[in-house]
Amino acid sequence: MKKLVLLLLILTTLSFDTQKEDAFDTGEYFKFRIHYGIINAGYATLEIKDATINNKKVFHAVGKGYTTGMSKFFFKVEDLYESYFDKQNGAPYRYVRKINEGGYTKNQEGFFDPSESKVLVKDYKRKTEKTIVTTPNVQDIISSFYYLRNHPSIDKLKSGEAITIDMFFDDEITKFKLKYVGRQDITTKFGTVSTMVFKPLVQTGRVFKEKESVTLWITDDDNKIPIRIKADLAVGSLKADLDEYKGLKNPFKAKK
Repeated sequence: MKKLVLLLLILTTLSFDTQKEDAFDTGEYFKFRIHYGIINAGYATLEIKDATINNKKVFHAVGKGYTTGMSKFFFKVEDLYESYFDKQNGAPYRYVRKINEGGYTKNQEGFFDPSESKVLVKDYKRKTEKTIVTTPNVQDIISSFYYLRNHPSIDKLKSGEAITIDMFFDDEITKFKLKYVGRQDITTKFGTVSTMVFKPLVQTGRVFKEKESVTLWITDDDNKIPIRIKADLAVGSLKADLDEYKGLKNPFKAKK
């Protein structure tokens, strides 16, 4: 259970949009149901609000993850991720990471300086501060979700081609590589949905069986919603399905 919420939040960063206008707006809300095998393990939510930083109106995205039922007795998860980012270019200004995963805790806040390509990381648990040099146009784990949904080239990818993004996580820059597989209609609680299918390349070892253990389905429309995630783990399998949504900027319609 330790990696369930983190995996979902990372993979939801891989939604894209081909429109020049934003694929989202204030009020958008997603709720995902997470299954570990046949067990309903928990939920994760993503919501976008308005906020103000340095007298400037910005988006404030909030991601939460938590175990439910019997799962929380075996491995309790309570995760909170937040991001404040620019409404025009998607550049992050601030992030919050406050997690409790089976007793493993973190309480951090980061402050980005895009002009200097730096981020000041405050660790409230350890009572430390440090400044880290970043790459240009780096995103935090939550802002990536919204930034990449407006990416102009996703529909130009051919099967087998990949795209790589820079993501700031755990005090370092992570190169996250995503391979495009193709298009597929899948059955969901909302009906049959046309999707684009991707294989994020992950590190093999203790968590994942192989590099292409994870499959991601996103809606093939102007919203580019992550509607399903499936992962073959070293022990068992994980599946996350979109369970609830509201506040979409663009129409979403499933097939009959």
